[in-house]
Amino acid sequence: MKKILLSVFLAAALGASEYNYEVSAMGGQASSNNAQELKDHNVYGAEIQFNDFGTALKPELSILYSNADYNGKNDDTNIFRTSLNGVYEFQKSNLITPFVKMGVGYETMSNHQFDNHNSAFGDAGAGVKISLAEQIALKLEVIDMLKFNNFNWDNNLLLMAGLNFAFGEKEQPLAPIATTPVVAPVVAQAAPKPEAKPVIPVIAAAPIAITPIDSDKDGVFDSQDKCPNTPTGFKVDAEGCPVKATLHLHFASDSNQIDSTGRSEINGYSQFLKENPAYKVTVIGYTDSTASEEHNQKLSQRRAEAVKKTFIEQGVAEDRLTSMGEGEKFPIATNMTKEGRLENRRIEIELCK
Repeated sequence: MKKILLSVFLAAALGASEYNYEVSAMGGQASSNNAQELKDHNVYGAEIQFNDFGTALKPELSILYSNADYNGKNDDTNIFRTSLNGVYEFQKSNLITPFVKMGVGYETMSNHQFDNHNSAFGDAGAGVKISLAEQIALKLEVIDMLKFNNFNWDNNLLLMAGLNFAFGEKEQPLAPIATTPVVAPVVAQAAPKPEAKPVIPVIAAAPIAITPIDSDKDGVFDSQDKCPNTPTGFKVDAEGCPVKATLHLHFASDSNQIDSTGRSEINGYSQFLKENPAYKVTVIGYTDSTASEEHNQKLSQRRAEAVKKTFIEQGVAEDRLTSMGEGEKFPIATNMTKEGRLENRRIEIELCK
């Protein structure tokens, strides 16, 4: 079993974790390959996985408890198992994330029978996490624990299921700010005459290239731009007038609250709309494919209404504004990655006269 797990582990593509750590409440059953020892018994405990290490292997601390009877006896024993594992997550497929893990641990027993003693063990396992909501998943796993007991190698096989909760969403790196290099003027000196008389140096100005100007950076030069003050982010027509904008606002999970950064971004569009009252505005909300279609439809509508309300608060007349939600329809990126889902969680602003 360990050879199979290791082969799969080395052949897989790297998967990315979206949150800094995960806590799983687990329960299941354990069975031993030694019929003279413990009966099959229930197992309860918790697993904590740390994702913010920048490595393919994620550290996991596992603490498990059991109360088991010895075969042929009424004696029972409390069993505590603590282990430290390395977890490798494969590339997420739709809502399913497969994983494998391997590590070492220590087992203590309150009642020693059949020469069972407190001892170290090695473990290896595999399982899947099935997404139920943005930060909640069903976790299923099988773990093989191998320990040296009474001069024999004993196996304890654990089958477990539980709920996995993810916390601490990772911050996205800021995009680098592009800068325009400054070209210094070229200074040329005249060569001295053969008579070696002093010569006054001549400063030659660098040639100045005349290029078309695009003041609002919308791709249409000022000489042809009929809307020269279009805010950054709008898509424009051939005459430089805006037709649509896409806002990637950082809504919290399952929330339509707009933070101060989002309000500041909306303010630039509000100023343009107040200066150009001929435009009518449709605010359209979108989500990624996480959760059900019905839930995403309602969430996208609430987010569109929140942006509409912000426009009104910033001085745009309400009768110029409409809002609608499209849920997870019309994605502009893949929902298989965190970056793609971030692109799909957006607000689009469509303009018409």
